[in-house]
Parts: sequence; structure tokens; C-alpha cells
Amino acid sequence: MTLAIYPGTFDPLTRGHEDLVRRAAGLFSELIVAVAESKGKNPLFTPSERLDIAREALADLSNVRVISFSGLLVDLLRANGARVVIRGLRAVADFEYEFQLAGMNRHLMPEIETVFLTPGEQHQFVSGTLVREIALMGGDIGKFVPQVVLDRLPAKLRELGRAPKA
Repeated sequence: MTLAIYPGTFDPLTRGHEDLVRRAAGLFSELIVAVAESKGKNPLFTPSERLDIAREALADLSNVRVISFSGLLVDLLRANGARVVIRGLRAVADFEYEFQLAGMNRHLMPEIETVFLTPGEQHQFVSGTLVREIALMGGDIGKFVPQVVLDRLPAKLRELGRAPKA
């Protein structure tokens, strides 16, 4: 049995994230989607909201578990007995940062293997940052996020006083 962990902020969960989760779930016997607190990134959704969104969007995958975490990824891996980290690469620009992260994680925990997956071509340009920006400007994000995000985003923007101008 091979357990893999896919960590991320998932603010919001996008179709690209979902695509990677579904493909990784087919490669590993168990996959943990680890929703990072990420206070430094000033996320739109709270950690518990991001956790709920991911659980709802991925509920049909029986070998996927969604948890939250803060702290070092290697501590999460050790606590769960995992050795495999899943990371997504959309473009060459992602590779340098992800390569550094993989190297640092391997330095901290030599038995870690990082598996890089690329999303389907229809999702390669989608990022949480771009989705948030489009939503804040009143654009249609329906093609880029699961329905649960579409259902929750307008109320969240109103709650934060950031609803787009009509």
C-alpha cells in the first residue's frame, strides 16, 4: 500500500487541483489532500472552509482523505507514515520553485519522493490566484472551479466586503 500526500493551500480548489487529485488517486492506494493553513498567503477562505470545499468536491473518491495541517510538510508525512509528495506543475515557471521545495524536503527527510504531475491541457493556465482575481472583478469562473466553489464564493466575497462592482 502506497500513501501519497498532496499538500496545498487550495484557495480556492480549482479544476486543475481536482484533476491532479483524481489522477493521483488512480496511481496510489491512498491519497491525503492536505489543506495548508497558509496564513502568510492571506487566503480568501478560512482553513475550515477550504477543508469543507475540498471534502465536498472530492467526496466521490473512496481512497482520498482530506485533512488540514500547519507546520512542516515532513512532519505531516512522518505522522501519517507517508513517503510520497504529489506536486502539480502547470508551466516551466513552477518547476524551479517546486524543484527547490522537493530538494529541501528530501534534505529534511531523505526517504521522501516527490512526484510531479501536470494537469490536463485545459487546466494548465488555471491557478487559485487567477481565479480569485477574476472573481473579484466580477468575471465568470465557472469553467475553472468545482460547483461547490461557485456556490460559496459570492457569499464569501460579500462577507469580506469584496464583492465585485456590478
